[in-house]
Amino acid sequence: MENLTKKQNKKKVLLHACCATCSGYPYYYLSENYNVTLFYYNPNIYPEEEYIKRLNDIKRFSESEGFDLIIGKYDYKSWESYVSGLESEPEGGKRCEKCFIFRLKETAETAKLKGFDFFTTTMSVSPHKNFLLLNKTGKNFENYFKIPYIESNFKKKDGYKKTLEISKKMNFYRQNYCGCKYSIK
Repeated sequence: MENLTKKQNKKKVLLHACCATCSGYPYYYLSENYNVTLFYYNPNIYPEEEYIKRLNDIKRFSESEGFDLIIGKYDYKSWESYVSGLESEPEGGKRCEKCFIFRLKETAETAKLKGFDFFTTTMSVSPHKNFLLLNKTGKNFENYFKIPYIESNFKKKDGYKKTLEISKKMNFYRQNYCGCKYSIK
């Protein structure tokens, strides 16, 4: 009964999840102090079969750990239109910045509409993602939607190493590119 009461008293955070591999450490880290719901919203992932592989692992993670999962709409055409003109940008460039905006806006809006106390993203666990840019983007949506963004750099304190260990232990699918067709190369 005490654990249930503790869980009920925790603030709720919506954690945007790009994949199960990147979700492990951020989920466990945040769940020490928050009720965490994962939000799988990744219309950037190409092809759709890749999207489904990642979704299936997120579902399996949710079921095994007993946390709530919200699955956003997969609308690749809208995402592709949003980043149009940036196809030749290098990985980590302007296309990625717009991709962060696209996904974190939806995360913030969903968090606001569903009554969460905070929102954040797992993406800062990756050594390939600019956590400063992610945090700046999140803070912009915090101001716009009036819902606090939890700034993060989940790769600190061996976070990336820990998330890979969790991924291996849980036998998550590990992709070899970020997600969009432009990152495949």
